[in-house]
Amino acid sequence: MSTLAEQVRDDILTAIANDKIVLPTLPEVALQVREIAADPNVNAQKLDNIISNDAALTARIIKVANSPLLRARNPIEDLKMAVMRLGIDYTANLATGLAMQQMFQATSDTVDKYMRDVWAKSTEVAGISHVLCRHYTKLKPDQATLAGLVHKIGVLPILTYAEDNRRLLKDINALDEVINSIHPQIGRKILEAWDFPEELQLVPEQHMKFDRSVAAVDYADIVMVANLQSYIGSDHPLAQMDWSPISAFQRLGLDPEVNAHEAEDLSDDMEAAMALLQ
Repeated sequence: MSTLAEQVRDDILTAIANDKIVLPTLPEVALQVREIAADPNVNAQKLDNIISNDAALTARIIKVANSPLLRARNPIEDLKMAVMRLGIDYTANLATGLAMQQMFQATSDTVDKYMRDVWAKSTEVAGISHVLCRHYTKLKPDQATLAGLVHKIGVLPILTYAEDNRRLLKDINALDEVINSIHPQIGRKILEAWDFPEELQLVPEQHMKFDRSVAAVDYADIVMVANLQSYIGSDHPLAQMDWSPISAFQRLGLDPEVNAHEAEDLSDDMEAAMALLQ
């Protein structure tokens, strides 16, 4: 790691340890939705009242409810029908994930490109995670989707720091080093601050730990495999490495030598899932 990258990494970690760096907060609609959904007495109407204030979010949730992925028998025409079709938890997780896109805004062209790339990769991994979860596990596809969307959330404070410290923007290699080095632990801190469930909090840190061994498949496993599969056919280093020792594939019941898109003919589902999020 370069001297600049080490210095920036240490500066950011020290600032976080001393509560001197502002971690990103969820958009207001996502906060309200998660608070409402946590109420044991919540109903579809209460959730409808919150989400309906955001016309764009409402339209996207209705679109998801009508997606071939969910195979609704009858067309979903309004938000209340969508919430009833999807369920409270699914709608809350979906709304949270879709609202997060608002956070990926930048004031400089360089940082804007990074944020667009991070969001594009996050939606791709989230779409693959949704389909892998639904076809190969008994876990919740909406939770897997959200796990995919937040697996690189730790990049945001680093990019915010870079906007305020332009010397880092002049050394893209150093910026990449910093991001790769510390975004996982920052991501965990953000999800802790957002009071996300523990099973999601560990995803940023665990999805790149290829030697991890757990008793049963979890969301970190799903995001790990989804992330690897997102690079199939590219010249990315993750696409060139040997996946056979990675036990997450076994826990999902997948052969790492076989492209899951082809093995189960899931490519249409994966493309549909990614399209809904983008």
